[in-house]
Amino acid sequence: MTIARKVMRGLQAMLVAEGARMVSKGLIVIVLANYFLSPDEYGLLFLSLSVLGTGLLFSYLGFAKSAARYITEYKTKDPIQIPHIVTTSLQYNLVSIIVVSVTFVLGSGFISELANEPGIQPFLVIGSLYIVTMTLSKFTTVVFQGFNRVRWSACIGALANVSLLVFTVVFLLAGLGAIGALAGYVLGHALAAAVGLGVIFVQFVPKYAGKGGVESGLPKKILRYSIPLTITRSGHTLDKNVDTILVGFFLNPAAVAFYVLGKQIADFVTVPATSLGFAVSPAYGEQKASDALGRAGELYEHAFVHTVMLYLPAGAGLILVSEPTIRYVFGTDYLGAVPVVQVFGVYIVLRAIDKITNDGLDFVGRARDRAIAKTGASVGNVVLNVLFIPVIGVVGAALSTVITYVVLIGVEIYIIDQEFPIARTRLCRETLLVCAITALMSVVVVVLLPLVSNLVSLLTVIALAGGVWAGLALVSGLIDVALVQSFLQSVTE
Repeated sequence: MTIARKVMRGLQAMLVAEGARMVSKGLIVIVLANYFLSPDEYGLLFLSLSVLGTGLLFSYLGFAKSAARYITEYKTKDPIQIPHIVTTSLQYNLVSIIVVSVTFVLGSGFISELANEPGIQPFLVIGSLYIVTMTLSKFTTVVFQGFNRVRWSACIGALANVSLLVFTVVFLLAGLGAIGALAGYVLGHALAAAVGLGVIFVQFVPKYAGKGGVESGLPKKILRYSIPLTITRSGHTLDKNVDTILVGFFLNPAAVAFYVLGKQIADFVTVPATSLGFAVSPAYGEQKASDALGRAGELYEHAFVHTVMLYLPAGAGLILVSEPTIRYVFGTDYLGAVPVVQVFGVYIVLRAIDKITNDGLDFVGRARDRAIAKTGASVGNVVLNVLFIPVIGVVGAALSTVITYVVLIGVEIYIIDQEFPIARTRLCRETLLVCAITALMSVVVVVLLPLVSNLVSLLTVIALAGGVWAGLALVSGLIDVALVQSFLQSVTE
């Protein structure tokens, strides 16, 4: 199988999995914001989830990924150790889950005061169950990866998201408000965890059962290997949750709602880039191992150009249509999110480039440099948030994210340029061509925007602008028609 075909198959699978996840999350956001929760309630819910997200760092502790690593190794080396690996890592994880969840129950009052928002206290008490079910659900999906059963990982993830949506809507219809929404999160992940653990211990573990005890030192190996995984994850957790917590600390729940909504829209838009990055990253490592550095450089150039071609117009479009999008999709109560969404229009371009670059550094032996850059950016983001939020409000949080991503991506591209020969002149020329196409598309949007009066007319303007973009991209030769046809053929196979 060629590299291009491997990438396409990986991209196809990841698009389906990520697409299902983000559609369910998108529906939850629309349902919560547009029909059931006020900005204050929405902000309290997601501020609570951000605080609980920091707790998840300590309940995960890398045990699931450590288990997956040793499952992969021992499947061929010593298969009868597989049941011991699964049960030992699960036991470790249960201890961390109990400690963290009890801490949130007993310390809910103190934590809510520390976050400067007493209203989240009841959410943290119920959220202790969220920590239990979310951690176990995540444990199963990662362990399935260790067994090289990614389809099961995708199924459990899809089950969690779909059931989460169903339970959340049911509780909201019952009039339970934001607390009911959190309970929906708890039950959705509980169902996924129950099914996942059932499949692991009924279908997978018995296959490797045999006589013989646990290998000497294996539990310590699992424990030791989880430590660097936890450190690596801490940077991601800091980047993902602390900015939201700081908005809640310095401002109010409504500001949290506006910030989270903008970030959720950005996350939704960057799904294709996430999938492309996941699919293409291993190919960098394969080409480097084969000493085909030129081919690796070409792969990155193609990924970069196609990502910029998609996301530069998307970012510009989001900036221009942010006001009618918020008005007609989420309602006038959320118009305070418009400036945040506009700043995140720049962020989605940066995040998309990060997605196709960041993971690839692991596969070319630059994981340490990646970790240093990511941690530095996360710390810098916190510092800028503390400086900006009290002065310019919630927009300051979004601006902090954009500034740190500019620096982070600069470092990542510099590292990639050290690893592979990159045709900088051609890359700059094609990027400038994308900028020209984006400018022409933006003119169309600006001209048509005064005609927008409802959701249908908004979607019509977006479709027309998309048609202009596609036509110009085809005429300019930026879109590789043969590659698109090959991808579509692989989807229908």
